[in-house]
Amino acid sequence: MSKRHVTIVEHTALAHLKRGIGSVVLRRFDPSRDSYAQLMTMLHRAFARLGMAGLNCTCVDQAVAVTQRRAQAGDCFVVVSGGKMIGTMTLYASDSDSACEHYHRRDVATIRQLAIDPSWQNRGIGKSLLAFAEHWAATRGYSELALDTPYPAAHLVAFYRGQGFRIVDAVRFAGKVYDSAILTKAPVVARTLAAWTHQIALPGACFVRFAASSIATCGNLQGTARTASRTTMPA
Repeated sequence: MSKRHVTIVEHTALAHLKRGIGSVVLRRFDPSRDSYAQLMTMLHRAFARLGMAGLNCTCVDQAVAVTQRRAQAGDCFVVVSGGKMIGTMTLYASDSDSACEHYHRRDVATIRQLAIDPSWQNRGIGKSLLAFAEHWAATRGYSELALDTPYPAAHLVAFYRGQGFRIVDAVRFAGKVYDSAILTKAPVVARTLAAWTHQIALPGACFVRFAASSIATCGNLQGTARTASRTTMPA
């Protein structure tokens, strides 16, 4: 599985945030200041509703080691407000090891471990993360952005369909008591992130990797600027 990282050197915004929620920052998970235990705990809180509904999602009770392994397998981002981790997602390149055949395609990027702390839900953060994920995928040449969610979680299926995703398959992942809906859409460069386009290195070949040291940041509604140097490594 390849990971493609990128430097962002522009003002930007979490476009879908509702007004009045204060400063919210999107950045890469940084092991020097972030804790995998904290990430795990936030995932447990976010998935507790599904667990109580009898859906044994991995994020309901996964251990720290599993959280770390899944985060390190892709490009892990966290949403932070006031120093507190309130959201996360990990973006994956094609995944030939997945039980979902759709994820094997080399032109498909996927979203994993997408979660918003319950106390911060319904404020537009999830929509903003999806917009960023689309931008991430589109600027790397992927033709599809995919994710999975429990089919019985009708509110989540409806949410993703409302964001333009369509159901293309259903998969029963190993050990699960439910079928997962596989949803996908064609990613586009988000208008609010369009200023980044000339700063983002598009791979000449489809599977060039970008160094993990680069950092992506999003600020509040007015935006903040962050800079990181870009380095590349062979695919």
